[in-house]
Amino acid sequence: MADIIARQHVAGIHSKQPWFVLSASQFYTHQTPKHPYISHFYSFTMDSEAGETIAIPDGCVDLLFDCDNENPASLVCGTTLQAREVRFNPHHSYFGVRFIPGIVPDFLNVIAAELIEQQSSLTDVVCDSNYICEQVVKADSFMARVNLINSFLEQKQARIPSRLTSQLVAKICAEKGNIQVQDLERYSGYTTRTLQRQFQQDIGLTPKTFIRAIRCQSAVYSINHLDNVTFTDLASGLGFSDQAHFLREFKKLVHVTPMQYQHKVKQNQYLDHLTTW
Repeated sequence: MADIIARQHVAGIHSKQPWFVLSASQFYTHQTPKHPYISHFYSFTMDSEAGETIAIPDGCVDLLFDCDNENPASLVCGTTLQAREVRFNPHHSYFGVRFIPGIVPDFLNVIAAELIEQQSSLTDVVCDSNYICEQVVKADSFMARVNLINSFLEQKQARIPSRLTSQLVAKICAEKGNIQVQDLERYSGYTTRTLQRQFQQDIGLTPKTFIRAIRCQSAVYSINHLDNVTFTDLASGLGFSDQAHFLREFKKLVHVTPMQYQHKVKQNQYLDHLTTW
C-alpha cells in the first residue's frame, strides 16, 4: 500500500518542458490512469520559426517520436542537468510519452546513469521496437498513438526502484523540491552515502541533482499558472536562502531569469498553447 501511495504522489508531478510548449503552435497532452508509471502523453508541431529550443531538468525519461513520413525518428531521452539547446524540425509532428520522475523503463537495454543528458535511438536500446515505431508514425491521430503506446507498454515493465528510492522520490516531489539531503537522511534513517548509491543505481541521479530538477519544475509551474506570483515569495517557498540564489539557480536551469521567463509566458499566453485530451 505504501508503494502505491508513493507512486500516486509522484504521478501528481506532471512535468512539462515549458520551452517546447511555448515553441509549439499547439501542445496536446493526455494523462492516463492505465499505467501508474506514466506522467503523460504529449504531441506538438513546431512553429516554422522555431528550430532551436531549450530543454530544462525534469528528472524524467521520455520516448519521443518524430512522426514525419519521409524522415521519421524515435528516441529515448534522459533528463538534462541544466538548460541546454535542442533542435526540432519545423512543421514536423512530434509525439512523446513521459514517465514520472524517478522511473526508468525496464525494457531499455541501458543502465539508468547512461540515460542522463543523452538521446539514444529507440531501436538501439529496445529489442523488437521497429514495429511500434512504424505504427506510431503511421497513426492518424494523437489518441491513436496513445492507444498504440498503451498496448505496447502492457507487454513491458517499468524498472521498479528500491522501496527506499521510491519513498524518497515521493517525499521530494511532495515537498516540491524544498528539501535538503540531510532532511532525507533524517527521514529515511540512512546516510548520505547510502542514499547517493541507491539513487544512482535506481535512477542515475544523486538525491541532490534530483531535488534540483523537481525544484526547477516547481518554480516554472508556479510562474506558468499563477498570475500574482512574486519572486521573493517563490524563492522563500522553495527553500532558497535568498532571492539572489534563486535568480542564479533559475537562470542556470531555465536559461533566462525568472522575470524574463515570466514575461515570455505572459507574452505568448502559455496556457493557451495547451490542449488537454
